[in-house]
Amino acid sequence: MSNPVILKAKNIYKAFQTVKNVRLEILNSVSIEIEENKISVIIGASGAGKSTLLHIIGGLDKPDSGEVIFNETNIHKLSDDKLARFRNNNVGFVFQFHHLLPEFTALENIMIPQMINGISEKKASEKAKELLNETGLYDRANHKPAELSGGEQQRVAVARALANDPQLILADEPTGNLDSQNSIILQELFKNLKNKLNKTFVIVTHNQELISLADNLYEMKDGIIHKK
Repeated sequence: MSNPVILKAKNIYKAFQTVKNVRLEILNSVSIEIEENKISVIIGASGAGKSTLLHIIGGLDKPDSGEVIFNETNIHKLSDDKLARFRNNNVGFVFQFHHLLPEFTALENIMIPQMINGISEKKASEKAKELLNETGLYDRANHKPAELSGGEQQRVAVARALANDPQLILADEPTGNLDSQNSIILQELFKNLKNKLNKTFVIVTHNQELISLADNLYEMKDGIIHKK
């Protein structure tokens, strides 16, 4: 059964110039629709353009041509300031490496995006504690990243991605740096967040456990996307 479409990428084209001045085509007229409260998984060989597509639909990179419509907003027509606000309010990012700020605790790392968004310290702390509880890390709130395991660091990164209650979570090889046990924990977490908090996920992965979560599965090959 189809759910409402919250994001449409239409005819996305992206190329890069190499050091030898060769034009390298990364995305060739890629179109994809992301359904609300579903997990869309994108697979494909390294260099196929998966991460580039993810960055473009999340507003981290701009296409050479084509458009990304998120809930009727053409995000790449926004000014830089408006695009930054859009990302902070609507999209959560989880990368292969957690990118937590090392000098801050788990709790503070989750508070920071909220406070950038104008939320009071008290409310940001309350929300951060809720998210730590949701990710099974409540007792690790006052630990800094170096005091957490790799799996715990990545779950804090997921909690941080959820801090401003975004509709869309984009995850780029989120288990790529984890062992199999922590990969399974993250898989269960994504499934629970989708069902309990009605979140929408787009996940780029090679991990079979995450692939098994897919409501919609896509493959990138030679700059083109196919639904499987």
